[in-house]
Amino acid sequence: MREEQIGGLRTRITGGTDGKGGGRGPLVLLLHGFGAPGDDLVSLADVLHVPAGTRFVFPEGPLSLSFGPRDARAWWLIDMARIAADQAAGRVRDLSQDIPKGLAPARETMLAFLKEVEHKFGADPRKTILGGFSQGAMLSCDVMLRTTQPYAGLIQLSGTLLAIQEWAPLFQKRKGLPVFQCHGVQDALLPYVGAEALRDTLTHAGLSVEWHSFRGGHEIPRAVLQRLGPFITKALTHT
Repeated sequence: MREEQIGGLRTRITGGTDGKGGGRGPLVLLLHGFGAPGDDLVSLADVLHVPAGTRFVFPEGPLSLSFGPRDARAWWLIDMARIAADQAAGRVRDLSQDIPKGLAPARETMLAFLKEVEHKFGADPRKTILGGFSQGAMLSCDVMLRTTQPYAGLIQLSGTLLAIQEWAPLFQKRKGLPVFQCHGVQDALLPYVGAEALRDTLTHAGLSVEWHSFRGGHEIPRAVLQRLGPFITKALTHT
């Protein structure tokens, strides 16, 4: 693995022909979740069975959090008091109507990042997959809807439906896009019903969703990774 600054973001790069992103192989770009360190998802590159030479890129969220574990990062801030109040009252957390204040800046940062990645790595968008976990999944979905680049696929690990009034008119232009989506039925942070709403919205708009539910919480279990590898392989070899 190596690290460098790309688009103003500290970025970990692994895979490829040399374990440091070398070569001209396809690209998988994954965004970590809220409150995780920037290297949170890097280990996935070692366990996913993907085409030889596949390069993995893991950008670090631009915001440093003063709470949580050391080196906790985020793409935008969230209302922790609201989450606690909803949980205390037994309310199901529904973000479908939310447009976080920090979403637009995070999107612009990521769009600029993707342009630099394409230039720096000689990456073909048709051989590039975007995705992420939790908040990173939401941002990757938002970015996918804003760019016209012909990306090979989208990965939604424990994400949810967000900003529906902005997203709804944009889904149609991604008709046919392969999407891998998974969610734990016992997820207390992002309720299962929100993931189902995202799945149904994507499917209704004509995207090709591969859906996996699992018995568990806000996590990425091994059974999901065993299915994610073949999804990545198929998406990268059928474009």
